[in-house]
Amino acid sequence: MIDSGDTIQGTPLEYYHNKKNNQPPDPLMLGMNALHYDAMTVGNHEYNFGLQVLEKARSEAQFPWLSANTYDKRTEQTHYKPYIVKDVAGVRIAVLGLTTPGIPNWENVPNYAGLDFREPVSEAKKWVPILRDKERADVVLVAMHMGLEEDLRTGEINPGQVENENEAIAIARQVPGIDMIFMGHTHREVPALVINGVLLTQANYWGKQLARADLYLENDGARWRIYARSVRTIPVDDKVEPDAEMLKIGEPYDRETQAWLSRPIGESVAELTAADAVFRDTAILDLIHRVQLEAGKADVSMAAVFNKNARIARGPVTVRDIAGLYVYENTLVVLEVTGQQLKDALEHSAKYFRPYEPGKSPAELVDEKIPDYNFDIAEGVNYVLNISKPIGQRIENLQFHGKPLAPTQKLRLATNNYRVNGGGGYTMYKGAPVVYRSSQEIREMIIDWVERHKTIPTEPTNNWRIIP
Repeated sequence: MIDSGDTIQGTPLEYYHNKKNNQPPDPLMLGMNALHYDAMTVGNHEYNFGLQVLEKARSEAQFPWLSANTYDKRTEQTHYKPYIVKDVAGVRIAVLGLTTPGIPNWENVPNYAGLDFREPVSEAKKWVPILRDKERADVVLVAMHMGLEEDLRTGEINPGQVENENEAIAIARQVPGIDMIFMGHTHREVPALVINGVLLTQANYWGKQLARADLYLENDGARWRIYARSVRTIPVDDKVEPDAEMLKIGEPYDRETQAWLSRPIGESVAELTAADAVFRDTAILDLIHRVQLEAGKADVSMAAVFNKNARIARGPVTVRDIAGLYVYENTLVVLEVTGQQLKDALEHSAKYFRPYEPGKSPAELVDEKIPDYNFDIAEGVNYVLNISKPIGQRIENLQFHGKPLAPTQKLRLATNNYRVNGGGGYTMYKGAPVVYRSSQEIREMIIDWVERHKTIPTEPTNNWRIIP
């Protein structure tokens, strides 16, 4: 039983535990202990709350946290256990853990202080022979917090990645001796895939699926060999009965979190939804912009849709509504940028749409390889996104305060720490001076704003639109 990471972040329950009441044991570690997990690979979101929270959760796990490519800085010592070897009915099964090395591109520096994340292909080449020769493993599995880095049909590298962020295909192709790879990180379901004789699978995200692999071995007198194998993803849906013991473990944490989430903080006179926020300006995304502009005393704000299911019902607004709107632990950063840098960012964002085909709607032209959270929308400027134009020439009539935005115009731009560090391929911000940096999460800022203002504006500013 293994996990591929991003385990102590991603739900209001874990957020409340890590930020508001970190005294009890981590609830996910308690649950995984009860399920007798064998190992967990460390993901990038493990670092969201800093090393103190990370190490506390790790100390509460009754199973090792793995990462063969995470080292203590300036040493050859891995910070986590690199692998486990387990004897199952006389078969030696090794599990190697590998973490995406993109963490310094997304995280605030104190959250990974003293750690070095090395390139995974070369690390896999180093460790797999150790597992085969020194540890005499019959089966070598990799549990990686990385996914597929390219479109298998075309060979094109998936857009918006930082260097070496996902290397599952490269490792399957280049590292001999691996039987199977369990992937993570990219929020995709990959039921079963074979590359270069290596079986790969990925069980989606948020516990939506469980990947089950069956390996059939026979002993030829000298060693065990795999003669058949299969893998499938099993949906964890409403038909799955909740386990009584697991419910009992989670109950006190859930009660505490629900009380926090249910707290009323304001009012909305209309229903707001993010369902089509990537196709038109919406009041629900404008709420994020208002908060960022105000908190950062900024000219322009950039924000993306993190959850298309986000909804604020007509009537009382609670913390739950905001937690559903802003699901990541990002903090606010204000940069000094030029008009050209802002335009470059919007052009990069516009890659969300594939080349135009007459008669097709914007919804039919979304590039499924680019996640919604990498489509940034601006507030504080007016512009048209013309998807009939070539990529790189799609932003038209870009105006600031009613006048065309000059390439040299200086602007205070509010965005999040993930973007500033290059997340989503937004490299145009590199080197831009930081004029303000918050320690408070943007989600908390939105909650505070709603509490202060009591009502949420329900009409969008309509500062941008898509044509045709």
